[in-house]
Amino acid sequence: MKKEDIRTFALSQGADAVGFLALADYKSPKLPDPRSYLPKAQSLIVFGHRMLDGALDSENPRFNIAGRMAVMDTSKAHLYQVARLLEDRTGKRASPVLSSYPLDMAAPTFGLAGDISLRHAAVQSGLGVFGRHNLVIHPRFGSRLSFTALLTELELESDPPLQEELCNDCGLCVEACPGKALDTEGKTEELKCLRASQPFGIPGAIAYIRKFIGKSPEEQQNLLKDPTFMSLYQASFIGFQYTCFNCIAVCPVGLERREGGGHGIR
Repeated sequence: MKKEDIRTFALSQGADAVGFLALADYKSPKLPDPRSYLPKAQSLIVFGHRMLDGALDSENPRFNIAGRMAVMDTSKAHLYQVARLLEDRTGKRASPVLSSYPLDMAAPTFGLAGDISLRHAAVQSGLGVFGRHNLVIHPRFGSRLSFTALLTELELESDPPLQEELCNDCGLCVEACPGKALDTEGKTEELKCLRASQPFGIPGAIAYIRKFIGKSPEEQQNLLKDPTFMSLYQASFIGFQYTCFNCIAVCPVGLERREGGGHGIR
């Protein structure tokens, strides 16, 4: 299959941006060669799905989370459709790379990195450039794209990298970060980010268990009625809940296009 046939199909399924990257051009500073996952892999096809403005801009964290879950579920379905098309038409294997979990919780990453760096793959496949927040900025959608990918045995040429400089160094993302995770330019301090963005993640659960141990039965009963415990319980079956999207929401790049209703132009 040709790249444009794949791109056309992916866009018809609902993806908002599609880029192609030969593995020879893929570079990630921390992660292994993708061929360790799929030995005959040749390429990555990177997909961008726009996040919902209403969910990102809401002051209600449940609306923020709902928007995140919606784009994750939708992108998973689109990945499956494109992967199945590739395997049916070409006989080449294809495997989805999701935007978040499941994650490898073992050393050395301890769940702080995916199997493939979707940020680097998106930039290297021409879908954007890095901003001050160390996320990808797309020329039309700004920071409001969620990325996934397909790792495939199909041999595809890389799309040219984007040459336009999109970040204006306004510093709004740095100021808006409650965890001060962006204070050092060129680096995101992951643990600071996670403490602010995932209060009901593993660190929060461990802290609550420690608070529970050794308490009297009456104190334990009160802790079990605490809204924090109920939120931790809810997160245990919903999955990772990001409650902070500030660095994305405040980024002004692409704002005029969003306000002008330009979502449908790909």
